[in-house]
Amino acid sequence: MAENQPPANRLLSALPQNEYDLLATRLENFELNYNENIYEPGAVIDHVYFPESGIISLLSQVDNHSSIEVGIVGSEGLAGLPVFLGVRTSGNVAVVQGAGTALRISADNFLAACSNGGSLTRIIQRFIHSLFIQISQSAACNRFHPIEQRLARWLLMTQDRMHSNEFQITQEFLSNMLGVRREAVNKAAGSLHNRELISYVRGELTINDRTGLEKAACPCYWIIKHEYETAAT
Repeated sequence: MAENQPPANRLLSALPQNEYDLLATRLENFELNYNENIYEPGAVIDHVYFPESGIISLLSQVDNHSSIEVGIVGSEGLAGLPVFLGVRTSGNVAVVQGAGTALRISADNFLAACSNGGSLTRIIQRFIHSLFIQISQSAACNRFHPIEQRLARWLLMTQDRMHSNEFQITQEFLSNMLGVRREAVNKAAGSLHNRELISYVRGELTINDRTGLEKAACPCYWIIKHEYETAAT
């Protein structure tokens, strides 16, 4: 990759310039294609991904036919944290939910960079905390808050990371994300649509009223957003 271009990934951009310049020689550009899996459960993690745009969803499989989203990663973080924690196999499905680009590095080079005494380890530790808050808050949200509030929260989190009002989404994935049947997703999305907060046509969702969607979301969004904004500080 071109070392002179500043990284759009917030973890990489938080590195001191000399440390980033050294790491950049081992990074390569990678296309994040919509609905493509980058990790499968039990598969060896060969690369760690630093998204610059787009979204990677982390899914936990319930059985051979069902899964639920447990976390999302965009330009604020990375995919491949098990490597940092000493595990070289994936326990989840990691699927591209929003097309974009990433910088990736081999797992071996990533571990070498984390062990050289620089800032990368501290920055990733801070991101781990923010991801933990996201996962734990989302779990509580899924238990206690109505589907419509949960859907509004997820759409806002997605928009924050996609940096766009429009993105692809299927009813099947929304169902997996919320852990409910499609009928419940349709009802919640229909309510947001009727209030003119969103529009949804043939797999393309558009956020029409960001302020209104924020009012429709539960307080969990703001808790997660705070951690998202400070992940690389």
